[in-house]
Amino acid sequence: MIVHIVMFKFNEKNKEENLQIVKEKLEQLVEKIPTLLSIEVGIDFNQSERAFDLSLYSTFNTKEDLQEYAAHTEHVNVVTLIKSVTCGAKVVDYTLS
Repeated sequence: MIVHIVMFKFNEKNKEENLQIVKEKLEQLVEKIPTLLSIEVGIDFNQSERAFDLSLYSTFNTKEDLQEYAAHTEHVNVVTLIKSVTCGAKVVDYTLS
């Protein structure tokens, strides 16, 4: 199984509203992209200096499924939205054994 984790830092302008919109859009992808097995999206409550604002944890059967997800039109549309409201992101992909 492949795990894909991304953390986002949001711009301050309309931050709370944008967090909710992005969370909903990401959660809807599980119904639209067959290779996406699961997705969990969380909004940070810690708000420490080191914290990011939103994270997603998603799973796939194979690396190829992750690549298909990344190129899927529905995902690309959400990525475009995310890039317009964030100022940073970090990602990690790994095989769960």
